[in-house]
Amino acid sequence: MVNKSPSHYTRGAIEIWDFIRDQDLNYHRGNAIKYICRAGFKSPSTEVEDIKKAIHYLENELSHIMSQQSFGASHSIPYELLRDELSREQEYAAEFDR
Repeated sequence: MVNKSPSHYTRGAIEIWDFIRDQDLNYHRGNAIKYICRAGFKSPSTEVEDIKKAIHYLENELSHIMSQQSFGASHSIPYELLRDELSREQEYAAEFDR
């Protein structure tokens, strides 16, 4: 089955999703690229909305990167939240003891 992609995703020599795969971009960076490339081309009325969506994905990616740098790559959850959750684990587990 061959589907033709919409014109706002096929303006150049390569489709946006092919570029995203070629560059091995993650979900957030890939979506930012997608919205940047289609801004003003899908519909002039959605240009500002598409730019805002791209910014949203980039802000989320930046926040994730900064939290990893702050807390170490092995913790995607800030230690304070993880510590609080673990401290309640024994109370939670006790409810299931019979």
